[in-house]
Amino acid sequence: MLGADFILDCLIKEGINHLFMVPGGLIDPFLPALGRQNTLTPIVAAQEGGAAYMADGYARASGKWGAALCIGGPGLTNTVTAVATAKTDGSPLLVLSGEAATAIEGLGMFQDASSLSLNDVDILKSVTRFSSSIDNPQNLHHLFRHAMIHLRTEPAGPVHLSIPTDSQVATIHATYKPLSLDLIHARVLSLEGAKTTLNHFIKGPDGSAPVRIVILAGAGVEHAEGATLLRQFAERWHIPVATTLRAKGIFPEDHSLSLGVFGYAGTHHSRMAILDNPPDLLILLGSGLNERDTMHWTLKMTPQNTICVNLDTLAMGVHLVGSAIVGDAGAYLAWLVDQTEMIKPALESTIAGRKKWLSSILTQPRLQNSQDCNSSAIPIHPARVISELRHVFPRDGILLVDSGAHRAFAGHYWTSYDPLTYISATNLGPMGWAIPAAIGVQCAQPTKKVAVITGDGCMHMQGIEIATAARYQLPIIYVVINNAALGNVWLRAHTEGPVPNALTILPDLDWAGFSIALGGEGITVSHPDELAQAFSTALKNKGPTVIDVKADKRCVTPVQDWSAACASWSYQE
Repeated sequence: MLGADFILDCLIKEGINHLFMVPGGLIDPFLPALGRQNTLTPIVAAQEGGAAYMADGYARASGKWGAALCIGGPGLTNTVTAVATAKTDGSPLLVLSGEAATAIEGLGMFQDASSLSLNDVDILKSVTRFSSSIDNPQNLHHLFRHAMIHLRTEPAGPVHLSIPTDSQVATIHATYKPLSLDLIHARVLSLEGAKTTLNHFIKGPDGSAPVRIVILAGAGVEHAEGATLLRQFAERWHIPVATTLRAKGIFPEDHSLSLGVFGYAGTHHSRMAILDNPPDLLILLGSGLNERDTMHWTLKMTPQNTICVNLDTLAMGVHLVGSAIVGDAGAYLAWLVDQTEMIKPALESTIAGRKKWLSSILTQPRLQNSQDCNSSAIPIHPARVISELRHVFPRDGILLVDSGAHRAFAGHYWTSYDPLTYISATNLGPMGWAIPAAIGVQCAQPTKKVAVITGDGCMHMQGIEIATAARYQLPIIYVVINNAALGNVWLRAHTEGPVPNALTILPDLDWAGFSIALGGEGITVSHPDELAQAFSTALKNKGPTVIDVKADKRCVTPVQDWSAACASWSYQE
């Protein structure tokens, strides 16, 4: 088969059913190739960055990976932010770019971005796990396999292949075989390291069995598909669970053992359990230990009271954690479940004390300014928007949250019940990411309701992809918290004088009308009592609906505990 057909066949064999793309001359051979198969559905984005964001969303919602196709040069450079976002969040994204034929590289061909010109491969190397060019059609098979291994084995991340046009049209005689599941889910765990943690469950810092035990679950638990094991272990020993914002939903937030999110936009419950009076034992599973996961690095991790499990040895080494275990969070949880008889005497004897301690926390307010969820203020309070959407949105629906002040409101006030139902690019935080990413999510989960919480600043950047959602009649609900400002920035800047204030103000555009112009539906909401009906109407629509909510930019984000931690932290400590 031809090279383009070979690539598509590889995608199909690896279980992918959507390809997000922007056509262009350097990938012309892929267009008829797409017509020669009936498994992959091509989704044409408005811009290459949008296509890559869509593939990222597809990867996160499917639990597999996503693929984007574009031309090299200007097409590929448009994807760089999306690829960097996937890298920082550990999202498996394959970017395929077309390139000038190898025989004419460096001769000045239009859009040549080969190694003798712009060098696409080098541009992508710093933001991928693997970036390479097919320098000979005979290398296509094994270099694609190299890319798959880097893409699909932990720690996950994006990869890039540049495919010159001669490789796209060459006859490929190789037969591709999908990667073994044993490679994809290796369940790596240092058993010697794991064994050293058993004593933590038997003897606390004061020599007695630990009573106050907390689990802080990060994205590594999601990557390891360890949610069921996490819940099983927590329930068996009545251990409360907090999650990072990136892992929100990995543990049901209406569960009696849930502390909610810890870190940025976190709950009072998680702060009280983890920071106010550090627990006898903190079990950190799959957290990147970054600023937001650790409450601006105020989280104290000592050998006496911390078990940290992570595949990233650098993160653990830099932050000088307690008992550092190199391994997959899911593998460690499975191993712990197998140690039941060993840890049973100590943990069972402390359940009553743990229940009493947890009860003393849960009787305190969980959220900051929870009354804002019922606010009747005009312009509308963002907390009221989040609360009203949660009331009508299906329990198993998927919410994507963009970057801006609305991220804090959604992270704090939204209740998540299942893994992969709260999706956000939390580490790099590119504005507008969620708008195209939702298209990938809807393609990966066609039977689920999908909604986006975004802002007018984000719409300025990626709003054109509403046209893509309309083109393919994807029933995504886009809730634009339109405060006519770059919200988070304005909250800081407007206190600095009239010029900073003016620079962070945006025109109050008609985003509902914008959606209608692009082929979608649009609803404008100016009064909080109109929210419920708008959401109910949008849930019934067959294509995308943009709900333009006229919101108040003056509302302070619910990050009280975060701000206090930032104020108290010192690099010298």
